[in-house]
Amino acid sequence: MNKKTHHILVVDDEISMREFLDVLLSKEGYKVSDAGSGKQAIKMIQKNGYDLVLSDIRLGDMVGLDVLKEAKKKNPDTVVIMISAYSTTEIAVEAMNEGAYDFVPKPFDNTELKHTIQKALELKTIDQEKDRTSSELRDNMHFDRIIGKSPGMMAIYKRIEQISSTKTNVLITGESGTGKELIARAIHENSDRKNNPFVVVNCGGIPDTLIESEFFGHVKGSFTGAVNDKQGLFEAANLGTIFLDEIGELSPILQVKLLRAVQETSFKPVGGTKDIDVDVRIISATNKKLEQEVIDGNFREDLFFRLNVIPIKVPPLRDRKGDVALLAKHFAGKYSKKMKKDIVKLSSYAIDFLNSYSFPGNVRELENLIERSVALSSTNIILPESLTISMHKKRRWVEGIKGQRFDLDDVEQGVDLDKILSTIEKSYLKKAMELAGGNKSKGAEYLNLSLRSMRYRLDKIEDE
Repeated sequence: MNKKTHHILVVDDEISMREFLDVLLSKEGYKVSDAGSGKQAIKMIQKNGYDLVLSDIRLGDMVGLDVLKEAKKKNPDTVVIMISAYSTTEIAVEAMNEGAYDFVPKPFDNTELKHTIQKALELKTIDQEKDRTSSELRDNMHFDRIIGKSPGMMAIYKRIEQISSTKTNVLITGESGTGKELIARAIHENSDRKNNPFVVVNCGGIPDTLIESEFFGHVKGSFTGAVNDKQGLFEAANLGTIFLDEIGELSPILQVKLLRAVQETSFKPVGGTKDIDVDVRIISATNKKLEQEVIDGNFREDLFFRLNVIPIKVPPLRDRKGDVALLAKHFAGKYSKKMKKDIVKLSSYAIDFLNSYSFPGNVRELENLIERSVALSSTNIILPESLTISMHKKRRWVEGIKGQRFDLDDVEQGVDLDKILSTIEKSYLKKAMELAGGNKSKGAEYLNLSLRSMRYRLDKIEDE
């Protein structure tokens, strides 16, 4: 705490006491002003701002409680400590009820008084920091749960507002840990279906032998173990929204059955003979590139087009400049409250470290890191050393063409350098030829190569 930033007003009708407190507190580094009467104190409070008012209860022209009330009226955040040689329980209780931080009887111990003042101002600073953080998070929290102000996220918020009121199917894509389910929930909660079910299905977490029954239910006796009729998740989501997470993990057989349910808005339970009609909005999510999965024959093209009516691509955390600090503050507050700690903020050095880290695990990794840091922190400020850097070391990447990346930390496990260099060379050669419109001479200029060397390199990759 920088004491020089704190301004204290001493109010006492005894000049000797004012002079004593002025010297005592000035030596501690505080800026000190004084008033010899209640009226003078009130005029000064109305004109100036003080971090702390130290006032005697008995003043020549009025009681100190009037000074207390005026200080709190002018600025509720002003800390007021009352002192008196005529202390009684009634006076102390009244002062505390009016908002005094503490009541110190005369004669007081100098060390104890200094400690009381220091503690009061530290708490004031903590409260102000919490208020600033809370205000910042409120200003940058969207749909009651999504935090971020980066351009990529702002575009998503606009899209959510545009599509929430429709029934159209949505496909959310993005790396693991980017918050795809939060976006799906925001769409549901801002639609006219918000009072109806939001059913989450992890398509990669259900065994293939059970997934059809989970999706569409089954009738009693339809297979071994089916001792009762069971409602499926699609039926449970009727009139609401079903969120199909990790949709790219569905088996080809389930893709066919899901396609029919999407097309017909009806399905048969396993072993059933009658169709069940449902009114369900489908929001899907995947960390896979489904277009490539379609090309590779792993995902049905007709199902892809049915699900991908409105696409939303969630950016990775490394591309959300400015959002890391906001999210870190949010998680620090969340876990500070959960663990009953009083974490005020992250130090600027901790923020710098977080901003320099690539976060391959995205928001989920950041949340885990902050949770661990709050648990390990021994102060009310998260410092870089509590960020368990050894467990979350910066990864060093070589960026390739079109987002391809080579992790230098893989060297520890052994890598095929010739293959890596060949891959990079091919990428640059293809890009140069693309820019040159197929002209080898022009392509060679882009890469600062001779035409002979360019031809040799192109011939080499064509033979591979």
